[in-house]
Amino acid sequence: MNVPRDALDPELLKIVADHQQSILITLRRDGRPQSSNVVHVWEPETESALISVTAPRAKSRNVERDPRVSLHVLGDGFFSGYAVVEGTGSLSPVAAAPDDATVDHLVAWYRAFRGEDHPDWDEYRAAMVREQRRLLRVRAERLYGMTRLPR
Repeated sequence: MNVPRDALDPELLKIVADHQQSILITLRRDGRPQSSNVVHVWEPETESALISVTAPRAKSRNVERDPRVSLHVLGDGFFSGYAVVEGTGSLSPVAAAPDDATVDHLVAWYRAFRGEDHPDWDEYRAAMVREQRRLLRVRAERLYGMTRLPR
C-alpha cells in the first residue's frame, strides 16, 4: 500500500530521517515480536527505511515468512519524541559476488550512512558476500509517534 506523501507527518519523518539508530520489530513464527537494534537510512523518495541485514539471522527469516515490520526511532533523547514506521518489508537478494547489484546497493547504503570514507572498498565488498548481507526495505505504510512530551 502506498501512503500519500501528505499523509506522513513531516515532524515525525524528520525524526526518522535525522536519527539512524532504531529498533526493528519483526514477528516470530509464533507471532511474538522479535526486536533488534539496527541502523537505518531513510530514503525520502521512496518513503522507505533501508537496513543492512544478514540472511541467516532471525530478522531476515522473520521478514521472509511475514513481511509486517515496525521500525521504532527515538528522537534526541529517551523522552524527547519518537517515530514508528510500520510497513511491509522486502528483502534484496543475498550478496553473492563483490560486483553484484546487491553489493552495489550496500555500498550506496554505507555511503548514505557513513559517507565516502571507507579504508578499503574492495574489502567491504568482499565482507558483504562473506557475511551474506542483503538490504531490508521497509516502505512506510503508517507513521505514528510523538514529537515532544506533553506537559
